[in-house]
Amino acid sequence: MNAIANFDGAEILNTFVSLLVAFVLGTAIGAERQYRQRTAGLRINALVALGASAFVDLGMRLMGNQGATQVLAYVASGVGFLGAGVIIKEGMNIRGLSTAATVWCSAVTGGFAGADRPAEALLLAGFVLAGNTLLRPLVRLIERTPIDETATEAIYDVRVTASGATPFGTF
Repeated sequence: MNAIANFDGAEILNTFVSLLVAFVLGTAIGAERQYRQRTAGLRINALVALGASAFVDLGMRLMGNQGATQVLAYVASGVGFLGAGVIIKEGMNIRGLSTAATVWCSAVTGGFAGADRPAEALLLAGFVLAGNTLLRPLVRLIERTPIDETATEAIYDVRVTASGATPFGTF
């Protein structure tokens, strides 16, 4: 009956607060992505933050700060795989990089919450939301600026088709 022996009301409350903070902040980050109709929206960001928080909280409870640090390393690399799933290549264009970065930041937000750092989690979530909303007009301004075509690099694909006799044989 280790489950009963390990029951600690204060620790359960601590875990509840960590998970609640992660859930609320992940939901806030995801709501912005959902509003913009991105592939990783509200539920994904909320679940990533929640999962990261749970893993870090568990690592801390089992092994202290060292356990949380080890878990964070695996969370960071594991969420990279989730982020890769939202990146789409369409011809010469690649889409989804900012959404993938947002999912990664949601994981860190959850990590802060799980490590009992709710103020840092809130701060990071604020910066993520600011990055996704406040920088949007600046990006549009930069993208509208005319490019000096003499200073740009161009890649050309040249294909030559020949028929008939050549020194190398007949084609």
